[in-house]
Amino acid sequence: MGSNTVFEEGRQTEIRFSCDVLVAGGGIAGIAAAAAAARNGKSVILLEREYGLGGMATLGLITIYLPLDDGEGNQVIYGLGEELLHLSIKHGAEANYPKAWLEGGTREEKIEHRYVVQFNPHLFAIDAERLLTDLGVRILYGTLACGVLKDADLISAVLIENKSGRSAVRAESYIDCTGDADLCHLSGAGTALHAGGNGLASWYYYYSEGIVKLKMFGLADVIPDEDADYDNVMVESIGNLRFSGVDGEELSRAVIEAHSTMYADILEHKAAVSDFVPVTISQIPLVRMSRRLSGAYVMDDTESRVFMEDSIGMTGDWRKRGPAYELPYRLLYGPEVPNLLAAGRCISVTDAMWDISRVIPPCAVTGEAAGTAASLTSDFPNLDVRKLQERLKAQGVKLHADS
Repeated sequence: MGSNTVFEEGRQTEIRFSCDVLVAGGGIAGIAAAAAAARNGKSVILLEREYGLGGMATLGLITIYLPLDDGEGNQVIYGLGEELLHLSIKHGAEANYPKAWLEGGTREEKIEHRYVVQFNPHLFAIDAERLLTDLGVRILYGTLACGVLKDADLISAVLIENKSGRSAVRAESYIDCTGDADLCHLSGAGTALHAGGNGLASWYYYYSEGIVKLKMFGLADVIPDEDADYDNVMVESIGNLRFSGVDGEELSRAVIEAHSTMYADILEHKAAVSDFVPVTISQIPLVRMSRRLSGAYVMDDTESRVFMEDSIGMTGDWRKRGPAYELPYRLLYGPEVPNLLAAGRCISVTDAMWDISRVIPPCAVTGEAAGTAASLTSDFPNLDVRKLQERLKAQGVKLHADS
């Protein structure tokens, strides 16, 4: 009676699904990875623990598709990074329509107004779902990757749990787009936690004075430049609680605290404005930097404009004008698990670089690169990077600042 453990009898677990490429996590990186692998001829299963795609961009209501440019009039993100921006505003932009970039503006206009847009999260999530299902991607909603089986150093199957119970998925290649490096952690790949943790945030939409508006309730720790040119950006702290993002009890406390603070904010506005009505709130924890891969290379924010021979795409810095980064393939894999890649928020970067690489555009870039790499091999450390780069360039990806 006094024991703090229970015994689970040994059991056999059915392999219910098999595919060429298994993508864990249906956020922006997962969408891009699944689409790229499917377009390159692979059978793909996408696991998503919630019941909608897009992660924080849609379910979290972080509906700002941050810049595809370097702030100096130069577009640095193309390929799926740009395609998904177009998809996000297929039915019209909510705010910050990038007219100069979409309607042939001058360089001066592009410098004045960065390539950024605010989108509708609900339509974007459904359009992303339609994109993937049209490509033949099998989406398993309400499904959590809860374990990994290995054959020597290779992942042989991923254990999953959903309403059907516990089963397994067998694949050749695995891509961790969980945002928290869950597959990396479960498979024994090297990982690291963000030292600063995460602050509270809970964005919500509200109706007032005849229109629906987005309230950015809690934001990143780094404040964008004053000339960032994003309408309605308000940086405010909503509490002192910090959380890692990888502890279940801690996450629950953080969500409850964020809800409580947001609730008080809503009631304050309702008391002041008679027609103030909340419309929808973030449905998932707003975790920015939690756990990441410790990969073959760890990139830092000091490496702006540094040539990377193995670049798989580029990104700017959403917070300020000028920086442009070539993202090396080495950020996506580690030596411990050769058939595993990471993409999106959990790639191999320093804490300082993390705030740059975690947002929508670079997540799409690394997702596309990972999905494309998985169409070429399942031995990622030994991939011929030149072949990957040729494929990415054919898909419209910009690899180097001078190209």
